[in-house]
Amino acid sequence: MVAEAKKREIKEAHKRKKIMKERFKQEENIASAMVIWINEILPNWEVMRSTRRVRELWWQGLPPSVRGKVWSLAVGNELNITPELYEIFLSRAKERWKSFSETNSENDVEGVSVADREASLELIKLDISRTFPSLYIFQKGGPYHDVLHSILGAYACYRPDVGYVQGMSFIAAVLILNLEEADAFIAFANLLNKPCQLAFFRVDHSMMLRYFATFEVFFEENLSKLFLHFKSYSLTPDIYLIDWIFTLYSKSLPLDLACRVWDVFCRDGEEFLFRTGLGILRLYEDILLQMDFIHIAQFLTKLPEDITSEKLFTCIAAIQMQNSTKKWTQVFASVMKDIKEGDKNNSPALKS
Repeated sequence: MVAEAKKREIKEAHKRKKIMKERFKQEENIASAMVIWINEILPNWEVMRSTRRVRELWWQGLPPSVRGKVWSLAVGNELNITPELYEIFLSRAKERWKSFSETNSENDVEGVSVADREASLELIKLDISRTFPSLYIFQKGGPYHDVLHSILGAYACYRPDVGYVQGMSFIAAVLILNLEEADAFIAFANLLNKPCQLAFFRVDHSMMLRYFATFEVFFEENLSKLFLHFKSYSLTPDIYLIDWIFTLYSKSLPLDLACRVWDVFCRDGEEFLFRTGLGILRLYEDILLQMDFIHIAQFLTKLPEDITSEKLFTCIAAIQMQNSTKKWTQVFASVMKDIKEGDKNNSPALKS
């Protein structure tokens, strides 16, 4: 027994040593990558961002110290939002919070009813308490509670046509962890203005259907066996994709892994969100093939917590985003065309 215990102790010591060695190597890689990003890439951003060397370095994950800056540059600021504009909408949000707490008798503002605005502001309060609860930093009394509340409230005033939608709090929270408040708002507003995010957050059903249809083309191409298994149970992409896309995987994956997904999403755009979804399905393909409808839906709604960056990105890398000779954008465009023609012909496919 003593010999067995000694054996286990030696084995555990070797395991710890291996983990420490890997961690040290990872820290060294991050440190050297950080130097390259700060000294070479960021000062020459427009010239270097699309080079093969930078794209490969980007794929490996951004060093935390430059992550926010790279995300901001990659997302851009097409809306031309300034820190001053953020302060204006934040002031409006604060005025509304104050007035809503005092009275319910205001008239409709900017085409959006008071009831809708109140519901939106109440939902923000509720959602903040449910945002990364295990971190205890966004809940009431936490260091980032007020910042998250401010960004979401200002956005609801900035885009009354969109308002606040569940899931937004997770996106804003990830940005807050990597950027200063005004910069986080600028990135948040521009990110939500991208076609895919706008379609989902405005609940544009026809556009969402097009994204799901395009996803299914690549699903069948890459994972035909699992695709047929899902089809046999009439399990459609909306059951699992909506939550993943709404929160950009920040609710579904461990935070450090979600940030790495965001890294490449900022590099590749919306296509990578769907490629990540296929990567997850590939990673768990063998398990999912053994499950029925209910168990698949439950599994994909709450993914295993031990999912690792290395395993997931190996699966994502194996996903080919090319159908015959068509890439994601071309397939999406042809799906748009098919659905428009279906509309003209009053196709029953869209009624389902």
